[in-house]
Amino acid sequence: MFRLPRGRAQLAKVLSVASDVIHIDDVVIALNLGRTSAAQRLSRWVEQGWLRRVGRGAYVAVSVDTMGSERVLDDLWVLVPALFAPAYIGGRTAAEHWNLTEQIFTDIFVMTAQPVRQKRQERHGAFFSLKHINAQKIFGIKNVWRHRTQVSVSDVHRTIIDIFDNPSIGGGIQHVADCFASYLRRDDRDDKKLIEYAMSLGNGAVFKRLGFLAEHFPEGTELSRLCEGHLSGGHAKLDPGQDGGHIVSKWRLRVPEGWAHKVSP
Repeated sequence: MFRLPRGRAQLAKVLSVASDVIHIDDVVIALNLGRTSAAQRLSRWVEQGWLRRVGRGAYVAVSVDTMGSERVLDDLWVLVPALFAPAYIGGRTAAEHWNLTEQIFTDIFVMTAQPVRQKRQERHGAFFSLKHINAQKIFGIKNVWRHRTQVSVSDVHRTIIDIFDNPSIGGGIQHVADCFASYLRRDDRDDKKLIEYAMSLGNGAVFKRLGFLAEHFPEGTELSRLCEGHLSGGHAKLDPGQDGGHIVSKWRLRVPEGWAHKVSP
């Protein structure tokens, strides 16, 4: 009867209890080892080519088919909980997930409560764009299964509020407007939930941007009216990344010239 070599058999046992990303605790539990011995075992498997280190204390298994390849995972979302938790996938990546856009972005956008020293990081041959968020502001999240890993992603309503809070994470204000137009046509749109999420986030500029754009769509009339009741003082920019040479007094918003009539139903 064929038997795996002892080291391979131990690795197989670890893989049977771990998710897509392997941690020291998985080895501790599967093999009943101390943490030092478990860490040494992981290092040995990396040297032997059976594992690939993808972050501090995080490893993924290498199959025969992927040996020598830069990337051994076919779904890089599974790295997000292991590398950036507490975190969720949001912004333009979440917009893709919820079919708010047909545009394809090359990075994975992550909102994380961890300190962010580098906003763009390359991990396992892929680029992750990061934005720090207070852990108390993590709400409106859906958990989805990707292989054997549960990954958090902003629900469709939180995705809209996040990209209105910071248009740059949504690919810029024009792309945000396109995603918003798609949202307004969805059967699961929920104006009251948008208002609820915007209030919980606590950025008054969201209501100004949301109300201004909603006013340009026949489907957005009621939402625009709801936003009017939540306007804060002072003027905000429609897109902080652009000059706001035109003031829309009703919405206390500074918009680039021509934007007041740029959005069409």
